[in-house]
Amino acid sequence: MRFLKSLSAVSMALCASVVIGDAALAACTPKHTFTTVEAGSLTIAVTTYAPYSFLDGGKASGVDGDIATKIAEMECLALKPTAVDPAAAIQYVLSGRADIATGDWYRTAERAKVMNLSAPLYTDQMGLYSKAGVTKVQDLVGKQVGTVQGYLWVEDLKKLLGASLKLYPNSVGMQQDLKTGRIEIGVDGYSTGVVAKKAGAMGDIEVKVAEPDARVKATKEAAQAGFPYAKANKAFGEAFDADIESLHKDGTIAKILTSYGMDASAADTGAARLLQ
Repeated sequence: MRFLKSLSAVSMALCASVVIGDAALAACTPKHTFTTVEAGSLTIAVTTYAPYSFLDGGKASGVDGDIATKIAEMECLALKPTAVDPAAAIQYVLSGRADIATGDWYRTAERAKVMNLSAPLYTDQMGLYSKAGVTKVQDLVGKQVGTVQGYLWVEDLKKLLGASLKLYPNSVGMQQDLKTGRIEIGVDGYSTGVVAKKAGAMGDIEVKVAEPDARVKATKEAAQAGFPYAKANKAFGEAFDADIESLHKDGTIAKILTSYGMDASAADTGAARLLQ
């Protein structure tokens, strides 16, 4: 009987919280008018890509998830997150099963052909990994340097460093060689290093944001991330862009970035641009 009473009490508490939540939404005045996949809700295709996107107890979390949550609050929308594989996330949006996808989605010209992309949320900064805590591109010259294939800075580093640059297929291999001294400095996404440091995988290696250097374009114009959304929903995009602008202006996005160990400067995205 005590067990049944306990269940009853829990049920009553859950019902009360739902009623309170519904009442709060009912009393809320949205900043804009637009339609969503499911009326009254913001449906999010959530990929697992820390620190930007992941589910935590069924809640959309990470930098992208927290920004989406703030926008939902501004627009009086309930959140409806769904865990999806990164390879399927864009299709969820294109097929009308989700309003947006989270996961550090780059604003690229190719992606913009089939869907819209929100105003920039943050930049994916180039990080320098070393025991000395170097921050300048010049400090790479004359050193054994490693980087991961596929990043925007690779071609510029090839021109600058020549044979002293070693390419890796993934971050793990580069980090291992850096810790054992096979290379002196690593170049990888700053966010990747933040996650690795938090997990205790970097030892005494420091991870710093690379200072701007004209020889490596990615240090001056890093890739911008945004929320992908359906091309047809123009009002949705206009509302999101206005809300993102507000969250930049009041410092919310910078605070969210630092709460996940990122550098606040990533919020200084500059003018919107597409990667070609």
